[in-house]
Amino acid sequence: MAVVNGVDPDEIRKLLDQKKHMEVFLSVCVSCGMCADSCFLYVNHNKDPSYMPSYKAVHSLGKMYRKKGKVTREELEEMKELVYKKCVLCTRCYCPVGISIPGMIAWARNICRSQGVFREYDERDSENIEMKQHV
Repeated sequence: MAVVNGVDPDEIRKLLDQKKHMEVFLSVCVSCGMCADSCFLYVNHNKDPSYMPSYKAVHSLGKMYRKKGKVTREELEEMKELVYKKCVLCTRCYCPVGISIPGMIAWARNICRSQGVFREYDERDSENIEMKQHV
């Protein structure tokens, strides 16, 4: 399959196939919500559902599996918000079934990065980093 808008669906599919067990994790999730209250970002953002750990995994990695890697640049950009800005990979999310939600979000980040989609620090972040380096 051809690269479209800088997205290589074949490469994404290969990466998804490397961690096939994550597709099983996604199918096992019963959306019980127990992971939500263990996420400080979810709690501190007035329980906004998009901060729920299961939501982030299902709407990023889950979407990639459902579409067999055939995602658009726009979809990857939407996933970037979920996997970079709405998760710090603190590993606090608790799943009673034993699903590794941080592992899934980290793998979604890896796939996004493989397509040139990653967190870009804004100017203020860059200035803070520079100031800390000079101290």
